[in-house]
Amino acid sequence: MSEQTIRFDDGAAYEQMMGIWSRFAGKIFLDWLAPPKALRWIDVGCGNGAFTELLVGTCAPSEVQGIDPSEGQLAYARTRPGARLAEFRLGDAMALPFPADRFDAAIMALVLIFVPEPAKGIAEMARVVRPGGIVAAYMWDMPGGGFPLEPLLIEMRAMEITAPRPPQREASRMEAMLDLWKEAGLENIETREITVHRTFADFDDWWMTGMKSPSLGPTIAALAAQDHAALKSRVSARLPAASDGRITYAGRANAIKGYRPGPSRS
Repeated sequence: MSEQTIRFDDGAAYEQMMGIWSRFAGKIFLDWLAPPKALRWIDVGCGNGAFTELLVGTCAPSEVQGIDPSEGQLAYARTRPGARLAEFRLGDAMALPFPADRFDAAIMALVLIFVPEPAKGIAEMARVVRPGGIVAAYMWDMPGGGFPLEPLLIEMRAMEITAPRPPQREASRMEAMLDLWKEAGLENIETREITVHRTFADFDDWWMTGMKSPSLGPTIAALAAQDHAALKSRVSARLPAASDGRITYAGRANAIKGYRPGPSRS
């Protein structure tokens, strides 16, 4: 598969394709972080606000800044009733538009592999949190098969169908994430795996959800009719259904947290 920049610009499509998955994993992630209330947060790569809304509703923050390079995603985020506390603005993960020591917590939810230079992104997160502040992220384990659309990727590879893939997918390995956090000078680093399950009404529900992927969907839509049918049949055979037709599939993410050196200032 070719490596190139993948853009998420349709907030509504992202909500069905990945927003739901993000909240499932995000709930476990926030429970693991167990942050105190009234923190100042920055959500780097906030997208359509799926995780941001969960953060606001779960952690009682005093402030949340959501940063993303897609105005289409941000426009959707601003419509979320549960995220009204948050302010959403255009921004680059590798050059955050805030001074040093500005936040108590900086997080990335399903973003790391889309940052062109992950080390710069983590260094920026560390820069904008105060001494003692937390820097944390979770990302599907792409090389390890944790991506929720892995059955589709497996069969595309088997049929030699080329599609774009995130250029920094290796950054989602736990070992790579650990290296990034250490290189950023963060301390007291901890990691964990997060496994979540999502149930679809039937295979067509799973398939149509997957087709909303901005990388895989257009590639599959461009296939010849016989190749499209063959791919769909192969993926269906890989996803066993329950007696009522429902399909339950798991996604697995790697999560990490660390702290900027220095005394905590609550």
